[in-house]
Amino acid sequence: MTRAPSRDRSGRPDAVLPRAVAPPATRRVSRLALLAVIGTLAGCSSISLPGGFDLINGEPVTDSARQPTAPRPEPDARGVISYPTYQVAVAREDDTVAAMAGRLGLGAGALAEANGLPETASLREGELLLLPSRVADAGSPGGLASGGEVDVATLAGSALDRAEGRAPAAAPGTASSQSSTPTGAEPRRHTVQRGETAYSIARRYDVSARAIGDWNGLNSTLDVREGQVLLIPVATGPAPDVAAVTPPGSGSPTPEPPSAAAPQPSENLPSVAGAAAASGTAAATATPPVTAPQTGASDTARLAQPVSGRIIRGYSPGRNEGVDFGAEAGAPVRAAEAGTVAAITRDTDQIQIIVLSHAGGLLTVYANVGDIIVEKGTSVSRGQRIASVGAAEEPFLHFEVLQGAKRVDPVPYLSR
Repeated sequence: MTRAPSRDRSGRPDAVLPRAVAPPATRRVSRLALLAVIGTLAGCSSISLPGGFDLINGEPVTDSARQPTAPRPEPDARGVISYPTYQVAVAREDDTVAAMAGRLGLGAGALAEANGLPETASLREGELLLLPSRVADAGSPGGLASGGEVDVATLAGSALDRAEGRAPAAAPGTASSQSSTPTGAEPRRHTVQRGETAYSIARRYDVSARAIGDWNGLNSTLDVREGQVLLIPVATGPAPDVAAVTPPGSGSPTPEPPSAAAPQPSENLPSVAGAAAASGTAAATATPPVTAPQTGASDTARLAQPVSGRIIRGYSPGRNEGVDFGAEAGAPVRAAEAGTVAAITRDTDQIQIIVLSHAGGLLTVYANVGDIIVEKGTSVSRGQRIASVGAAEEPFLHFEVLQGAKRVDPVPYLSR
């Protein structure tokens, strides 16, 4: 059954699918049916899928493993928060793009364009908008004249700055107000791309989705729109340690998920299929290769690699509960072992997921897939195609292995 695309307040198709992919009643029945299957197969009280969604409790579960963040600074009397290289404004009750622009002496078109909104858009109270050019700090001469009238000289200067693509120079005698210029690190900005959600962005920057929502004034479901500029909350410390579950054959080092701010390592990680063929020279390097103990085919060689490609992100309990294979969009995704399709669902990011049940209480999870060609209850054979790698800016397949209710490192289970 097809579903008409949702539309945002601009009338354009919404870039981010809503959380509900079916009418509430249907969604509830589907979820209960899915929970019954997973609960029966795994014999557990809680299983969370990629994207941080707890299938049993229906809530995101990954925030506790994210970096703690500072609260958003308080704005000045106009609702402006000033940073060294940019400014943002907090919307008031019943605010609009045009009203905010007029209040701050900005062009409504420029403000709308900077935030991916139409000029006529209504704003939610607390919503954050990026200012296209700098306005005078609160209490500084040359900003807003008494009575809220716009200072024409300042407005003209700002227009020139916008035309030349540079930040406006401060007026003589202008000093930053402590009330509107926060101390500490300047938050990073992120422009929402098609298909992104608050949860996927939170994972990228290793902060909680709720913190992103609080900083940017998102609604209760943390909806974002294409072109929206988000401030990434400033971290106040490292992510807390998460107790790891020791899987069979664990202990092999795995690479840390790459930072969004740093390029991926230039050296190529060994593919699963080629890990055992690593040369003696490579084994002598400072970073040990990913290896698995040779404990017999019943454990370490039980599963086939689900997609052609190398591991680009390794297993890291509390951060990456599986492995990610770099692969081309549309590449075949195959069953790692014979079994039955236990569930086909989506996580909070609307990423499609397939769960297969295998003998011995083993479950395998395939996330970020498309073109699914199996149905719930379908019996599959080892190596049978079940879907394709989903389209993305950097396509990959997320693969997990669960032994009962516990996620384990997939690498020891994969064929050599």
